[in-house]
Amino acid sequence: MAETTKATRSRRTRGAAGQGKGASGAVSEATAQDAGAGAADAEGATSAVAPAGTAGGAHADAETLVAYYRQMLLIRRFEERAARAYTQAKIGGYCHLNLGEEATIVGLMAALRPTDYLFTNYREHGYALAKGIDARSVMAELYGRTTGVSKGWGGSMHMFDVKTRLLGGYGIVGGQLPLATGAGLAVSYKGGDEVVMCHMGDGTAAIGAFHESLNIAALWNLPVIFVVINNGLGMGTTVEKSAAEPELWRRGAAYRMESARVDGTDVLAVREAARIAVERARAESKPYLLETTSPRLRGHSVVDPARYRSSEEKEALKAADPLARMALELEEAGILDAEARDKLDAEVTAEVEDAAAFADDSPHPDVSTLFDYTYATPVPGELRRLPADPVFRS
Repeated sequence: MAETTKATRSRRTRGAAGQGKGASGAVSEATAQDAGAGAADAEGATSAVAPAGTAGGAHADAETLVAYYRQMLLIRRFEERAARAYTQAKIGGYCHLNLGEEATIVGLMAALRPTDYLFTNYREHGYALAKGIDARSVMAELYGRTTGVSKGWGGSMHMFDVKTRLLGGYGIVGGQLPLATGAGLAVSYKGGDEVVMCHMGDGTAAIGAFHESLNIAALWNLPVIFVVINNGLGMGTTVEKSAAEPELWRRGAAYRMESARVDGTDVLAVREAARIAVERARAESKPYLLETTSPRLRGHSVVDPARYRSSEEKEALKAADPLARMALELEEAGILDAEARDKLDAEVTAEVEDAAAFADDSPHPDVSTLFDYTYATPVPGELRRLPADPVFRS
C-alpha cells in the first residue's frame, strides 16, 4: 500500500478546508493500490483498478466527512468495548472484530440505499451499526440478551434484521454467497431496483461457493455486488501463500464480470468504487466484484494474539490505521480540530458505554424459548428435546 504523505492528505481535503460544515469538493488524486492496467475480455467486460483516494469524481462536504469520521469512530470504540467485554466473559462463542476496516465499512454502506440488501460473514458488528441498527441492539446481541437484534440467539456471528435488510451474518466461510445470489434472483424475478451486497473475507475467494455464485450471477445477470474484504490474511496465512492469483479482483474476469480493487483505508475511495458497482447492478442488473484492501489491526478473532506478525508488520499496521489517517486529514484541512475531535470521541464513547450498560441490564432468553426460531413457521413433529430430557416420554 502506498504511503499517504502530508502533500497527499492536503490534496484529499483541500476542497473542504476552511469552509466549515458547508464545505464541498474534497477531491484528491490517486494515492494507493496500483495493480496494473485494466484488462478487457473477449466480450468487452473489463477489470480495472478503482480510483484510489477520491479520484474519479467523488465529492464530500465537510459535514459529510465529519459524519463519516463519526461512524468510523463509533465502530472503533464499539469494537474495543466488545473486546473488553469478551475478556470479562460477557460475550461468549467466537467474536471477530472490524478493527481496521472502518473506512471500508462506512464507504460501502454509504453507497447503498436503505432498501438494498446486505449479506455479511462473521465479522459483522460494524456493518450492523453502519446499516442503521442501534448500538444498544448490537451490543445486547453480543451479550446474548433478549433485547438484541436477533433476540439474543444469534450472538456475534449471526445478526439478522429485516427492517434494515441486513440478512444475516454467517459463521460458515462462504455460506452467505449462495444466499445472496438467491436474493439477487428474487429481486430479478420481482423486477425491483434493489441491489444485493455480499461481503466476504479474502479466504472465501478460494472456496467452491465463491466460483459457483459468481458464475450463476453472471449467467443470469443478477444485481449482486460481491465484495472481498482483503485484509491480507486468511486467519494467519498470507494471501500470497494461499492464492495463485493474489490480486483477487482479477478473478471476476473468469466470469466476464466487471471488477475492481480499491484502497480500503480511504472512505471516499471505497464509497466511489462501491457507487460505480451499485449503479451498474441497479441500472443494468449486472453483478460486480469489488476488492478492498483493509488490513485488520488485530488477530483473526478476539482470542488470536497474531504472533505470526513481525514487529515491522505491526508498525506498518499503525501507519495504515484509517481512523488516525482521516483524523489527521480533517485537522490539516481545518474541518475538525483536536478539541472538536476529543469532544466527538467523548460523545461516541458515552454512546458505546450506554450500549454496554443496556446490554448488561437486559434479560437472558428463557430456556423455554430455545426452539422458537428453529423454523420460520410451525413444523409438525418438530423435535424440542433438551439434552437432559429422555428420548421417549412415558
